[in-house]
Amino acid sequence: MIVSTSHNPQASHGSYASYDGTRLAYRAAGAGDPGRPLVCLPGGPMRAAEYLGDLGGLTAHRRLVLPDARGTGGSAVPADRGTYRVDRQVADVEALRVHLGLERMDLLAHSAAGNLALLYAAAHPERIRRLVLVTPNAWTAGLGATPEQRLEAARERQGEPWFEEAYPAFERLWADGEWSDLVVPFFYGRWDAAARAHAEREEQQFNEEAAEAYRDGAAYDPAAVRAALGRTGAQVLVLAGERDGAPRPAVARELAGLFPAGRCVVQPGAGHFPWLDDPEWFATRIEDFLAG
Repeated sequence: MIVSTSHNPQASHGSYASYDGTRLAYRAAGAGDPGRPLVCLPGGPMRAAEYLGDLGGLTAHRRLVLPDARGTGGSAVPADRGTYRVDRQVADVEALRVHLGLERMDLLAHSAAGNLALLYAAAHPERIRRLVLVTPNAWTAGLGATPEQRLEAARERQGEPWFEEAYPAFERLWADGEWSDLVVPFFYGRWDAAARAHAEREEQQFNEEAAEAYRDGAAYDPAAVRAALGRTGAQVLVLAGERDGAPRPAVARELAGLFPAGRCVVQPGAGHFPWLDDPEWFATRIEDFLAG
């Protein structure tokens, strides 16, 4: 059993200079082999890695390296804001690998960082040993979540005490971009105290300007990405949440199918942050995959 703990005496902080001299920060935590860490890319996009916590207790068995993307958390704001683009950040991941002295690495990416991980895998397939994509939104491979898919998942939450008020706001969000805090419960499998506390910290962890640049459609060619992923030799696990709309489980299975050695698991009852919904289920599946 993997037990989650917020106190980790083995935690440390570090930084490195990326290709353009921008100083990027990371936190390392966990009891695992420091020579074989799990590098964890945060989503958002452009949300500080703090929100990943200990990923449901993975730190009990695995050394995690949690980098803050440029312009978030402890990382510096770059001189060229164009480097927030998802394709430009591939070089940040590669610079981190070199800094850590890893010939090959285990890589985990959550949510929008799935796009960055896919581009990294396409560009540096020989540098990945195992790849974990957690509730990934994969628009760089032409598999971005659609409003229809998100609304389909939301309708499955009928019966929740907050649904009647929240669903019309969720419809407006995907129709015209009108944000309301009423929609937040749809992103969590369980809208409990832990989910509320997690959601309340988002605003201070998020770089909105960087997120807009990250999504630039000129940054990638989905057909080329899909072709490159078909030549990737790494073992790949795509973990979807049963209640998540980005991606829906069927889309997650399609993404896993782009890799020669890809597989998909669906976490029962989970939303977009599955390590909060059932930490033991989540961490056990990830650790079993990484251990082979």
